[in-house]
Amino acid sequence: MAKRLIPLFNRILVEKIVPPSKTNLEFFFPRKPPSVWPSFMFSVLWLCIIVPNSLNSGKVVAVGPGIRDRDGKLIPVHVKEGETVLLPEYGGTEVKLGDKGYHLYREDDILGTLHD
Repeated sequence: MAKRLIPLFNRILVEKIVPPSKTNLEFFFPRKPPSVWPSFMFSVLWLCIIVPNSLNSGKVVAVGPGIRDRDGKLIPVHVKEGETVLLPEYGGTEVKLGDKGYHLYREDDILGTLHD
C-alpha cells in the first residue's frame, strides 16, 4: 500500500472539502392575506428559498513536476501544495489511499485558487 502518491506530469492530487449538509433557509410571509387563491399558491411556492452555502473546492495535497513543451523545457505547475482550489463540478479521477478519498486533476482542469 502506497503511503504517499506523487502525481506525474501536470497532475494535481486534491482532497475535496466536504460542505456541510445544512442549507440556509429564508422565509417570506406576505403582510396581507391574498384575496385570490391562485396568487396565494404562487406566494407559497416562494415561501422557502434554499441557498447553497459553499463552493466545490478542495485542498491540494500533492503536485506533479510539470509538463514539457516541444523543446523539452519543463513548464512547472502553478498550484502549490496546501492551497485551496476551485474545482469543476465533474471530472478528475477518484483515488483511494487507505481510508481517505482523493481526486486527481490535470492543471488545466483547476478553475482557480481561493484566498481569504
